[in-house]
Amino acid sequence: MSELITAIGLVFVIEGLLYAVAPGRLKDLAQLTSQFSEDALRNCGLAAIGVGVLIVWVARSFLG
Repeated sequence: MSELITAIGLVFVIEGLLYAVAPGRLKDLAQLTSQFSEDALRNCGLAAIGVGVLIVWVARSFLG
């Protein structure tokens, strides 16, 4: 359970860094994503989930 809480905390850190370092770029990205269909955004989200699971699996299996 502590690993899940740690992971959620890291997500907040990364999100916060994006807002702190490049707020203008983030606003541009938000406008750009509004031009995509919901299906395209859903597919990107599913791809991101797959990449995230793969990274966690590699890290757990080979790095420690």
